[in-house]
Order: sequence, then C-alpha cells, then structure tokens
Amino acid sequence: MTNGELRRQVAAELSWDPQVDSEVIEVSADSGTVTLRGTVDSLRQKRAGSKAAGRVRGVVQVANELRGRIPARDQRDDDDLRGDVLEALMLDGSVPMTVDAQARDGLVTLTGTAQWHYQREKAESRTAEVPGVTRIDNAITLTQADAGDAGDAGAAITAAFRRDAVLAADGLSVETFSGGLVILSGTVRSWVAHDHAVAAVWSAPGVLQIGDRISVETTP
Repeated sequence: MTNGELRRQVAAELSWDPQVDSEVIEVSADSGTVTLRGTVDSLRQKRAGSKAAGRVRGVVQVANELRGRIPARDQRDDDDLRGDVLEALMLDGSVPMTVDAQARDGLVTLTGTAQWHYQREKAESRTAEVPGVTRIDNAITLTQADAGDAGDAGAAITAAFRRDAVLAADGLSVETFSGGLVILSGTVRSWVAHDHAVAAVWSAPGVLQIGDRISVETTP
C-alpha cells in the first residue's frame, strides 16, 4: 500500500467513526507510520482518533499530534475538575475505591492502587471522558500477588495467544520473570493484533510490567 493509499484509508476510517470529528483532523502517512494533526475539543476525541487509525490495515504506528482545545463551557477550576473525575470513577464499578485523583490546569494525575491492569486502564478511560481534562498521568500502582511459577505463567499466556482469532501465536515469544515482568517479542500483522497480544498478557495473574518488543509487519 502506498503512502497516499494508506492516508486515504485512515481518513476514511476516521470519517466512518461517529466518535471522531474527522473534519478537523489532518492525516499523513509514511511507511506505515500515520500522523494525526489538528485541534479537537476533548481528550476523548484525541484518544478516539488514535484508536480509529490503529484499526486500519497497513498501519504500524500512530503518531498522535492532535492538540486539545477545551471549549469555555467545559473549563473547570482544579477543585471542580477533581470532583468531576472522582465522581466519574466512583460511578464505574470497574474502578476500585483505592484510586484517587488530583487536578491541575487540566492535567489529572491518577494515583492509588489496583489489582488488575484493566482497572487501571478503565480509570484512565473514564477520566478522559470528563469534560475539562486535557492530559492524564496514570500513576496507579498494580498490587497483584505473585502468580507463582514463571514458566507456568508463560505457558498460560502462549495458550491464550493460540485461542485468539486475531493472533498468529507462532510469531510471538514470551519470557516471564519473577516479580511480575513479562517480555513480549515477535511480529504481528496489524496494530490491532499487537493490542490483542498485550491485552492477553495483562490478563495473566501476577503480571505487573510488560516489556513490549513486538514489531508490526504488514508485508506478506
């Protein structure tokens, strides 16, 4: 796929996604790397643009250079913004009560603890939906207990890869270490497959950190 073709495909996907204001986003492509530029009205819009671009066949990396401009109606002082974020987190049953937040000039810092990575991700995604948030620093710490034998964990992760309809498990390798570190390497055919592999690793008990060395190769 040429750069021009990839750019058109990404622009079409942005236009197709009702969560994205594609009219304000400029797309460029270079050897599989797609760059998004423009000004959007919310952090949610910026994140939705990245997800949409990453779904397109041929994309190996997304450089999100979108800028956020918060409308006057959504601007909050620090205390009010923190209150809005905490309310949003409290209303989501996936976010543990051990998560806290601080706000300063649109930047929200998430702190506290969670047992699972999906809880940490959910806290971040819920925060991104709050009007007035321009940036997020996710400093939530994972506190899972050790899953036991690292070799058993590696075998379980590989089995999860083989169950996944998107992944070609033979192209991936997993190294597990005591202390919750997993090194993930190999090649996949799309950014969506990359995200599937990383998500599968985070679902393994005891994983506290991932070394992501996966490369995306879209050529046959």
